[in-house]
Amino acid sequence: MNPTQLEDWLSHLERLHPKTIALGLDRVLAVKDRLKLVPSFPLIVVGGTNGKGSTCAMLEAMLLAAGYRVGLYTSPHLIRYNERVRIDGRMVSDAALCEAFEAVEAARHATALTYFEFGTLAALWQFTQAKIEVAILEVGLGGRLDAVNAFEPDVAIVTTVDLDHMEYLGDTREKIGFEKAGIYRAGKPALCADADPPTTLLGYAAQIGAPLLRINHDFKVAREAASWTYSGPGGVRSALPYPVMRGAHQLANAAVAVAALDCLRARLPVAQAHIRAGLLSARLPGRFQVLPGKPPVILDVAHNPQAARILAQNLCEQYVPGKTIAVFGMLRDKDIVSVISVLKDSIDAWHAGDLQGPRGASGEALACLLREAGVTAISGHPDIAEAYAAACREAGENDRICAFGSFYTVAEVLKARGAKD
Repeated sequence: MNPTQLEDWLSHLERLHPKTIALGLDRVLAVKDRLKLVPSFPLIVVGGTNGKGSTCAMLEAMLLAAGYRVGLYTSPHLIRYNERVRIDGRMVSDAALCEAFEAVEAARHATALTYFEFGTLAALWQFTQAKIEVAILEVGLGGRLDAVNAFEPDVAIVTTVDLDHMEYLGDTREKIGFEKAGIYRAGKPALCADADPPTTLLGYAAQIGAPLLRINHDFKVAREAASWTYSGPGGVRSALPYPVMRGAHQLANAAVAVAALDCLRARLPVAQAHIRAGLLSARLPGRFQVLPGKPPVILDVAHNPQAARILAQNLCEQYVPGKTIAVFGMLRDKDIVSVISVLKDSIDAWHAGDLQGPRGASGEALACLLREAGVTAISGHPDIAEAYAAACREAGENDRICAFGSFYTVAEVLKARGAKD
């Protein structure tokens, strides 16, 4: 097997391992050792149930503003795989990804890596070749057994802990908190932006001797009318602008990003001006992203109860004179009933569409669950594109459309719009 095009490589990655998700570090550690991947640059690892992507985006923007060469690895992507690997604020090219995949393929021998494991190793190989000065790595699933955890972080962040991926991580916040805390390391700063972290997370940090910094305890936020003040291990930073990413929850993500930079200030000093610039420039598609035009279209990847609560709050805070019309698609293995329960009073009409693939729920199955929840204004559709088209036909210029439930849902709406926004 010797693919030459990125699409061929991605197809190859999908076939390597019999399971899409297979947690464990043995495979990735073996290939990492063969590749001699021992990064010399600082690593910031970001895990958590929600808020990972936003925190990564803010860290990247602040460090870029400070003039550093930054590598960013995130997942999943919306339209192109290249979104997952960024260097200096730009997606890497197809050719660069193919080169990295070739290096991993040559080193893996008979080891059957999963899609995510292969991609994680390729990203770190690419960062090493590019001689970046700092890398930000987003955990894919959980933490303790995630492929990203094969690398040693200089700072590890857990943003929030809530119920998601319960078939892999456990069915309580305490169980999930233990898995998330697995990215912490002895003697290295361990940050948590959850205001009420599980005792398992606190206990794990104490057990291994990781100095834990918690929001509202070791770093704090003070809201003001037009700005906010941060205080933490690096001192007080006042008159900071609110993040351009929408939602009150983004302030906790911003604060933990600043706290992480505080912890690295001896190696990577970042001035107040660079933090300000990062807060004003960091953007992330699909996180309460409002597309221009009438009616406005809101894109949100919210796919678990905590994210649904945040979406409901954001919808409530943004006034609209007309109706809120949903384009709704979710994966079958998500807590669909709880997401509907949280959002049913925030939405006036629902257009549910099939998500393709073995994990996708059908529009009719979603419509059935909506009816069971007491929702009456429902339409089922064979795919998200049809659901979006129907929502557009229904919406007047005083209404708004909100597409949510999955990364796949947002991606399909972007494709339906021609991915121009």
